[in-house]
Amino acid sequence: MKGMTLVAEQKKLVEEITPRDVDFAKWYTDIVKKAELVEYSSVRGCMVIRPNGYAIWENIQKNLDARFKATGHENVYMPMFIPESLLQKEKDHVEGFAPEVAWVTHGGSEQLAERLCVRPTSETLFCEHYANIVQSYRDLPKLYNQWCSVVRWEKTTRPFLRSLEFLWQEGHTVHENEQDAREETIRMLNVYAAFCEEALAIPVVKGKKTEKEKFAGAVDTYTIESLMHDGKALQSGTSHYFGDGFARAFGIQYADRNNQLQYAHQTSWGVSTRLIGAIIMVHGDDNGLVLPPVIAPTQLVIVPVAMHKAGVLDKAEELKNTLCGFRVKLDASDKSPGWKFAEHEMMGVPLRLEIGPKDIENNQAVLVRRDTGEKTFVSLDNIEASVETLLGGIQRDMLERARAHLDSSVTDAEDFDTLRRLADEKTGFFRAMWCGELACEEQIKEKAGLSSRCMPFEQEGISDVCVCCGKPAQHLVLWGKAY
Repeated sequence: MKGMTLVAEQKKLVEEITPRDVDFAKWYTDIVKKAELVEYSSVRGCMVIRPNGYAIWENIQKNLDARFKATGHENVYMPMFIPESLLQKEKDHVEGFAPEVAWVTHGGSEQLAERLCVRPTSETLFCEHYANIVQSYRDLPKLYNQWCSVVRWEKTTRPFLRSLEFLWQEGHTVHENEQDAREETIRMLNVYAAFCEEALAIPVVKGKKTEKEKFAGAVDTYTIESLMHDGKALQSGTSHYFGDGFARAFGIQYADRNNQLQYAHQTSWGVSTRLIGAIIMVHGDDNGLVLPPVIAPTQLVIVPVAMHKAGVLDKAEELKNTLCGFRVKLDASDKSPGWKFAEHEMMGVPLRLEIGPKDIENNQAVLVRRDTGEKTFVSLDNIEASVETLLGGIQRDMLERARAHLDSSVTDAEDFDTLRRLADEKTGFFRAMWCGELACEEQIKEKAGLSSRCMPFEQEGISDVCVCCGKPAQHLVLWGKAY
């Protein structure tokens, strides 16, 4: 009877979650609410990031920031506001962001002499700064990054994936020449790819964006694309090579080694809280979040069973102290064990430790994996090693499962009819050859509903002709439906 009560309690906690394979969008919204990641605010399209959600972002930030510093980058902070005249200096850039810009027109009751843009990104601010501080080749390179929020006036919003204001990091670097800048662009793309796979357990495809999809003002844009459980793509990070276009617009010049004036070459690169959305949609299940141990705010939760009995809570406290090398939480609340199990499953805690009177008698504990539900009885004498082994296994297995899903969701199409049929019948990535013409890219979008995600670095000729027009093919492109 007691077992039935625990089952009923667990079912009650998750019964309001829409099954993932019934309505993926509703499931996603249920997760971000039930796992207490966000709360909606009174401003349309803006979210309150709650402690559970922000703790994930803090771990993302900590891990990434260490990677940035290891590659020589320094953190700075730029103003929130950009004068309109400054924004207008780079024509392509301002046109690309114009529909999304929020403007400040008044200070108090006084109308401003010049409108101020609330930053949608900070290229222009960094350019103004670099123009002031770079005079000689000895000043280069400047490898800067900032953690901040930006505002983009989106028409359609969804927590983490697309909101009016969101948190991100944006790296902005300036170099002596094209080679150095291009190397930086690819280096930081590789940093993002390694982070996604090693920390988030999310495999990605690295590639170059088409002219249509590249960042406004960039010469080249590179991307990491990931695949969600529902088969849609998510652009998870981008890195841009700017050439000297911004430098010419903003007067970023330096005296080279021959004392000749040269224009600098620049890059920018960024990821955002959208990565939390990726974690949810790649790893989550019908019981809630499933968090990779590397970035999980709590890696291990200790749940005392029959806590009212002598010695149980004391042993749980002792285990918490023993396992202090991990991010560990002891749940000593007065909720029933079954409720606690379901609650911590909802929050995505990777590993649960159960300890009760019989376990103490047998000098053992029960470890339960969140990702598979597998239970393991382990000796308390080796508890630290057991936890470390299981957490490492969870991290690896989550990546392997996500990679298997990605690999099984890539389909080749050699002609347009096949591409359209496949796009109607299934989800995922579609590999098809492209002639390089904008008209064909737009036709594929219009008639097949697929956007170009990237031209993968690993190019191979699956056909000699463009999937759309039949002209000689120039690139293998990964196509898909995307968030």
